[in-house]
Amino acid sequence: MNSEKKIETAASAGKRKKPITAQDLMNAAVKLLDSHRSVSSLSLREIARAAGIAPNSFYRHFRDVDDLAVALIDQAGRSLRGVIREARQRLSLERSAIRTSVEAFMEQLDAEQKTLHILLREMSIGSPAFRQAVDRELRYFEDELCEELTRMAKVTGHATYEPALASKAITRLVFTMGAAAADLPPEERGQIIDETVVMIKMIMEGAQSLAKRSAKK
Repeated sequence: MNSEKKIETAASAGKRKKPITAQDLMNAAVKLLDSHRSVSSLSLREIARAAGIAPNSFYRHFRDVDDLAVALIDQAGRSLRGVIREARQRLSLERSAIRTSVEAFMEQLDAEQKTLHILLREMSIGSPAFRQAVDRELRYFEDELCEELTRMAKVTGHATYEPALASKAITRLVFTMGAAAADLPPEERGQIIDETVVMIKMIMEGAQSLAKRSAKK
């Protein structure tokens, strides 16, 4: 009899759900998002319900929804930077780094993880704390692009005037254009991609021209 109980207990333990992780809660929050909702509009109770836990269990991982939202923004930024890096590594001779990066960025509008949507929404309608978190992620993009522009200047001999400012202008431009393309179907984003590529080239050519003028003084 005791052995039967032990077997039954072991079987029940095997069926028991795994403990909910912070990532599970973040995934549950993302699933609740749609084209009209930002992370900041979610309630603790609906996130807990979506994750299949009691509301009190939420506090084992996050102080509140704001804390979860900032963690999501940080994760979204890291994920998007990884996508852009991978896109640059797949460059071919026929495609420019600018177009490849812009297309990879726009493709994230349709990604299942909703990475780009999280950044775009919290940048425009989130609370001050969320906007600060987004701004921090944008600065990461700017810093990486600045390093890339500095490296390319050494390789090509074409210096960029104030590379940090040029990187900021390009990053903010791409995110703004991404917001404009967010509600469009993929087949209608071609014009926005083309315009974004041209505007980035204008920024780059202007920055390189200013660098040449500065060098002559």
